[in-house]
Amino acid sequence: MMSRKELAGFLRSRRESLSPEAVGLAGGSRRRTPGLRREEVAQLSGVSVTWYTWLEQARDITVSRQVLESLSRALRLTPAERSHLFALAEAPLPAEPARRMPVNPTLRALVETLDPNPAHVINQSWDLLAYNRAYADLVGGLADLPDEERNSIWLLFTRPGMRTLLVDWQREARAILGQFRAAAGKNPDDPRTTALIDALLAASPAFASMWSAHPIQAFTPATKHFNHPHVGRITLNYTKLVVAEDVTQHLVVFLPATGDDAQGLERLARLDRPVSIQG
Repeated sequence: MMSRKELAGFLRSRRESLSPEAVGLAGGSRRRTPGLRREEVAQLSGVSVTWYTWLEQARDITVSRQVLESLSRALRLTPAERSHLFALAEAPLPAEPARRMPVNPTLRALVETLDPNPAHVINQSWDLLAYNRAYADLVGGLADLPDEERNSIWLLFTRPGMRTLLVDWQREARAILGQFRAAAGKNPDDPRTTALIDALLAASPAFASMWSAHPIQAFTPATKHFNHPHVGRITLNYTKLVVAEDVTQHLVVFLPATGDDAQGLERLARLDRPVSIQG
């Protein structure tokens, strides 16, 4: 009942804040209430006046997605307001094409500030959108890669050095691929993800074998064990955070599990040559 009252109040507030001229109607000077009349919203959205009135009276009536879309257009709602409308009506929001947004400068600066702790930002295809020096030194050889190969899943399955860098590569690969497949399933028509999967199927028998098993796994913070060729064993705890302004982006951060691991990251930071573990 509370959500119905919220929905009624939200619709009324948006109706009253929208001028007739903004939707192509004559204003006039004899209006007793601000904004649009209920019958005008009903007309613009293709519903009956009675039915729309019931909505603003918080009646317990069913609202279809099609009607919500019509109301959203009639009331000139912003994307955020449209999402709020669907939430108040307890209706699933229709899927939208994924947006390709750049990493915002503040987030990029945060990634750099986290050094010497490895950190990076990925999108829904797990492309590396931003990363700090510590992550580049941990993984090695990122600077010379073309954009389409600067991708966490591509590196995991096509770079031989990853099999020795990760102490238990098989377990890690299955877990990460399960998370990637769960993410890919939310946007099955995304062209970048589709192209990446096709390229991996052609390039990596290990990927093809694991992919055919349809692994699915939810993300949970975990501990990863690395055997770095220059600084030895490092154990890192990692977590992933959603970027609020673009939920297809995630910030991934690795933190040392112990003081010895923190010293290992410091040794990695002091290396005086570019790190390469491609082979």
